[in-house]
Order: sequence, then structure tokens, then C-alpha cells
Amino acid sequence: MPRPKKISEVKSLLTNVAQTSHYEVKFGGLPSNLIRYLAKRSVGRRFTAEDAGLLCYSAVLPTPRLATANVTGNHMGITENIAHSRQYNTLSLEFYVDSRYRNLKFIESWIEFISSGSTNPIGIRNENPAISQNRLNYFVRMQYPEEYKSNLTKIIKFDRDYRTEIEYNFVGLFPYFISEIPVSYSSSEVMRMSVQFYYDRYIAGKVKSVNERVIGNYGFRDPFVSQQNVGDSSTSSDEILDTIVQQYQVQNLNTRAFSSDPKTNIAFDSKNDFGALF
Repeated sequence: MPRPKKISEVKSLLTNVAQTSHYEVKFGGLPSNLIRYLAKRSVGRRFTAEDAGLLCYSAVLPTPRLATANVTGNHMGITENIAHSRQYNTLSLEFYVDSRYRNLKFIESWIEFISSGSTNPIGIRNENPAISQNRLNYFVRMQYPEEYKSNLTKIIKFDRDYRTEIEYNFVGLFPYFISEIPVSYSSSEVMRMSVQFYYDRYIAGKVKSVNERVIGNYGFRDPFVSQQNVGDSSTSSDEILDTIVQQYQVQNLNTRAFSSDPKTNIAFDSKNDFGALF
């Protein structure tokens, strides 16, 4: 039964609410080829890691959403909803443009790198000759996703006492759209730009903490290989391959590929199938 409460009982709760004006954006986990490409465009690593996020004056925290489907027939006269996948929205960030236009160059060069396959800026061997953007026969070809996606960009939301925080880490993030930036001869205003990002997923919470030792963290490179085993110089490539096979079998993924039954007509050879990784 509800009971009346005194103001003194709820004052500590209602006067300690989170505020929207305390947060920090950090860009991280950019691939090495993208970092080198940005450096050629006069965008240094220190700027992307520190200053670019400080110029972000508005951000939107991601929220979870599940896609559902209707199931009829399990119980007579009742239609159930079940979740079948997790969906993610786009990330919207708004920036002040500094007087050296570095953050504008940062995003422009990032998008330019994504579509720079025809110029071959990363020096892939046995590729067609690079074509300059000044040529009339220039065409657009995209880079591979692992060359331009960021895996450690984060938004940290904290409060004015700096005691508690919540962290959102984005995996597979890259920009895809910059809104039009108006300029005018009328009264001067601070130049702003709005950028939209796609991302594969996000993690609500720290990804570099002791919690990973309890939950388990396999890193971004291979979700089935222990980073401890890979980093150990005394571990041979054959032992690592055996570890991969064992963990795949434990996970029961692609069971037919590991089957020795001749009816499946699928033979699995760890050295032939995984040898390209080493």
C-alpha cells in the first residue's frame, strides 16, 4: 500500500540527477593505414585522439532496440512476440570547426580514404596502377572494412562530481555523411558541422577493465583465439592452430566441417584451412 513520504526522504534522490552537459568523446582504434593517410592530410594522431572529441559539442547516447517477430500457435488464442536480432541506430555527432579546419579535414579525409581504392593509397601490391583524382577517367572503389572502421571510439558520460560514469564503446564505426555547412556574408557565427556515423554494435560499459576476466574477452581480431596464447612467443603456430580447432569444436560451430563422416564429403585440415592466418 502506498504511503506518504516526507521531502527529506526523497530530497537526496531528486537532487542528484544526471545532467546532459558533462560528457567526453574519444576517437580510437583507427587502422594504421587510415592513420598514415590522415597524416598526409595534415591530421595528426594526437588531434584525432584528443582534440577532435573535445570539439564535439553535441552527441546522442545509443540505446538498445530489438527486432521481434510474432509467433502464433504455441498457446491457443495467444500471439507471442519473440526477439530475433538486435538493431542499432546511427550515431550523430556535432562539432565546432576549429580555425585550422582540422576536424573538418579529419572527417573529410576519413570518408575520402574509404572510397580511395582506385588511388591505392595503402600500397597494395599487384594492384592496377593508381589513378589520381585529377584524371578524367578517375573512378571510385571502396577499401576493405578492416581498413577504415574504428573499434575503440567511445562516449563517456559523467557528472559534475566526476565520481560515476557510463561508457559506450563503438565497434565498426565509420562516418558516412556530413551535413551541409552554410557560410554567409551576414553576421559571423561559430562554424559547425554535423556528422552521421554507422557502427556494427556498441558495448555499454568499459572494455578495458577487470570485468573482462570474469565475462571473457576475445578481442577484435579472432573471437576464438585466446590473446594470451597468441602473444606468447613460446607457443608454436601448430599449437595455436590446435587451439583454434578445439575452441571451434567446443563452440559447436559449423559441426559438419569438423565431421569425419564420409557422407558429409567435407574434410577439415587445420593447416590448410587456417594456415593463411599465420
